[in-house]
Amino acid sequence: MSREFELCPGRRVGGDQPCFIIAEIGQNHQGDLDIAKRMICMAKDCGADCAKFQKSELEYKFNKKALERPYTSKHSWGKTYGEHKRHLEFTHDQYRELKKYAEEIGIFFTASGMDEMAVEFLHELDVPFFKVGSGDTNNFPYLEKTAKKGRPMVISSGMQSMDTMHRVYQIVKPINPNFCFLQCTSAYPLQPEDVNLRVISAYQSAFPDIPIGYSGHETGIAISVAAVAMGAKILERHVTLDKTWKGSDHQASLEPSELAELVKAIRTVEKAMGSPIKQLLPCEMACNEKLGKSVVAKVAIPEGAVLTLDMLTVKVGEPKGFLPEAIFSLVGQKVKKSIEEDETITEQAVENHVKKVKF
Repeated sequence: MSREFELCPGRRVGGDQPCFIIAEIGQNHQGDLDIAKRMICMAKDCGADCAKFQKSELEYKFNKKALERPYTSKHSWGKTYGEHKRHLEFTHDQYRELKKYAEEIGIFFTASGMDEMAVEFLHELDVPFFKVGSGDTNNFPYLEKTAKKGRPMVISSGMQSMDTMHRVYQIVKPINPNFCFLQCTSAYPLQPEDVNLRVISAYQSAFPDIPIGYSGHETGIAISVAAVAMGAKILERHVTLDKTWKGSDHQASLEPSELAELVKAIRTVEKAMGSPIKQLLPCEMACNEKLGKSVVAKVAIPEGAVLTLDMLTVKVGEPKGFLPEAIFSLVGQKVKKSIEEDETITEQAVENHVKKVKF
């Protein structure tokens, strides 16, 4: 069982804690502050724990040629990639406004810091935890500086190898023990055959002292629910108000009805995981009383006879008697009174009777 830590004030993750659900708004807000607020509200209404964005200081994330590159995609908001990204990037003041709004409606707020300067700003903004996007997971100087800030970290692992993730663990753990890994495949939308949920189990074995989660870019909710059933303690899914909007992430995002269904399904699965102890439950007693079987006499058995297996069978009996699993232990026992054919074998009819097997 992974250790627990406080990811957000009053909200722990790992161990037996419920899955922490992150609604990844990213840049699906289309560069519109009002849409961003509507999406935060939607995440809250659907039951997510956190609304998350992506913050970049563009000149620190991209070099000049990358920003000047022509961008002619149908998803473009400008003639160059730089113009496109600037359209989608909120200012520091807008981020302060969004965080305040999230606090007012009662949902945690954070963002992926997409470069070192963005992390500096988010630290100043006092977000509860840092999300490390997959593109920075092998950016070791970035990881080290982020870990030294002392805030909890959620680290995605898209595009990375297990060797790299071991190195990430070795870098972060001595500096900041409060972090977790998310299994992730960086494709949009993600096909089921590329999800590799078994990596969750591999991470749980390789890193047993940190929580493991899942960041999904697939369509639908089934795979994410399965990830939680496998033990994912943090789940991140992109969300949108409309999958037909311009932007490459919308198709791999959940609309409000899907997000609400996902949250409900996760909470149901968490209840269903229950206890590892197998036993007769109170809710099964009615069925057991009605249909539970007992050992009965296959033939008439005279007083003083020694029971053999061919004298016994198993049926739904009235009254209840020895449980079916006691049938072999009855062999060799002497009966104290005659028992009619098809009559239940009771404890009172057997000398030195074997007590009923307890549930």
